Amino acid sequence: MAEARVIPIRGNRGPARPGPEEQPLLPGPSAVAPGAPSDDERPGWEAALEQALEFLRRRLTGDYQVDDFGFDPELAGAALLPALRPLYRRWFRVETIGMHNVPDTGGALLVANHSGTLPLDAAMTTVAVHDDHPAHRHLRLLGADLMFRMPVSGSLARKSGATLACSPDAERLMSSGELVGVYPEGFKGIGKPFRDRYKLQRFGRGGFVSAALRTGVPIIPCSIVGAEEIYPKLGDIAPLARLFGAPYFPITPTFPMLGPAGLVPLPSKWYIEFGEPIRTDEHTAADAEDPMLVFNLTDQVRETIQHTLYRLLSQRRNVFLG
Repeated sequence: MAEARVIPIRGNRGPARPGPEEQPLLPGPSAVAPGAPSDDERPGWEAALEQALEFLRRRLTGDYQVDDFGFDPELAGAALLPALRPLYRRWFRVETIGMHNVPDTGGALLVANHSGTLPLDAAMTTVAVHDDHPAHRHLRLLGADLMFRMPVSGSLARKSGATLACSPDAERLMSSGELVGVYPEGFKGIGKPFRDRYKLQRFGRGGFVSAALRTGVPIIPCSIVGAEEIYPKLGDIAPLARLFGAPYFPITPTFPMLGPAGLVPLPSKWYIEFGEPIRTDEHTAADAEDPMLVFNLTDQVRETIQHTLYRLLSQRRNVFLG
């Protein structure tokens, strides 16, 4: 199988228009042969089949592009995002608030709380930013090294736009105008017991704040309600976690008792709120080395997310109905 062309990363300014060497997903009017039926006259299944075959041809011949981090926007738009949309729209019925706080163009750092035993909150935020934002931006997630060591999830994560959660990668993406997403709680947040739901864990040493200061991009606090209830973690089997090299092996009301069926998430109602951006361009890159400034900004982001979570929870009447 031929390899894809690698293109330098560039600012994410919404849907890219095909360049002179890029083939559109469907042929334009000029590609229709004389006497042939137009797209409007052909059956829908025929156009869909042609689109699928053309997509397959490009994958087999390597006639598609990825950036330096392995991001494959065509695959993300044609396969990965559509696979997540049923969960987003019908199962979790996600509602977004404050999407206008996410800039249409330019670099920005989206910082969110992390929960749910499995990282579906990151996946749903990615769909939200792409589908509900007027510029249809791609969220470039920063993930733990464990995700990239796994054979299947690591490859899919790269193709969906994720990269390793380290300052050099984050700064390079934001400097190129990308929208970057980070979950500072890490495994402490996603794997916390159900009794500690919606209580933010430590945000580490504020590495994400330092990266934002060095690049001068705004920090957007993001609060997610609903993810805590999809897999209520009641306990942990530490020996199995060590055996599989995982940070925890959860016990939930349905897993492992129900086997694979226990992996089906509970259909909680979700809300994702994007808060007002916190500016960093008023500081210099040298301020990233000021521990007190980094601590204060980190605490500001954390407290903003925590207070927003409490407010959203106070407005929620029912876990599953909203």
